[in-house]
Amino acid sequence: MTLRAILFDLDGTLVDSARSILTGLGRALKSEGVTPVVPLSPGLIGPPLPRTLATLAGSGEPALIERLAAAFRSYYDTTGYRETEVYAGVSDMLASLARDGLALYIVTNKRIKPTRFIIDHLGWGEHFRAIYALDGLDPPAINKTALVHAVLQRESLTIPQTWMVGDSVEDRQAAKGNGLDFLAATWGYGAAALDQKKPAAQLASPLELLQRVSDYSAGRTA
Repeated sequence: MTLRAILFDLDGTLVDSARSILTGLGRALKSEGVTPVVPLSPGLIGPPLPRTLATLAGSGEPALIERLAAAFRSYYDTTGYRETEVYAGVSDMLASLARDGLALYIVTNKRIKPTRFIIDHLGWGEHFRAIYALDGLDPPAINKTALVHAVLQRESLTIPQTWMVGDSVEDRQAAKGNGLDFLAATWGYGAAALDQKKPAAQLASPLELLQRVSDYSAGRTA
């Protein structure tokens, strides 16, 4: 069976957004005089913004969450996203996969607006066939499992010919829920959680993904 497509999570898999996201969250909380009930740490990154803000504020009160979200967006969508850092080897990996004819897609919990800004800022637009986010669908996807399901349908991707690469338990569940082979980017935010869950395959570096693709194409791996 030929591998034709790879779905990539973004934060913690391709890029490290920790510094800019945590700065934005801290600014948002300060603007509302809210003291975080849990530490501002990279472990917060991954879930949708409202959920993260509720965790930090210790409250899911809609009006408060919306004010905090607006304050975060004001910073992140204009300045913060530019501080996104790329993991070593990722740019070369994406360019190589795209040159080899694989269809690459972004599937992320990050909002669609800053996701597109980041992809453009990094000059990655030519590598990806499409970019998908929860809020980029109408109606929005309820979780990443639903998002991946929508991507498979909209892009006419066949399950046996598609892989998913991510760094979190949620990514793994999204892949499993759609019958996809999952590869864990253990250099990302969720490496510890993934190690505990013993996913089927772990990648130590972007170069290792290239090797796995090469081996698979040559019939050396299942």
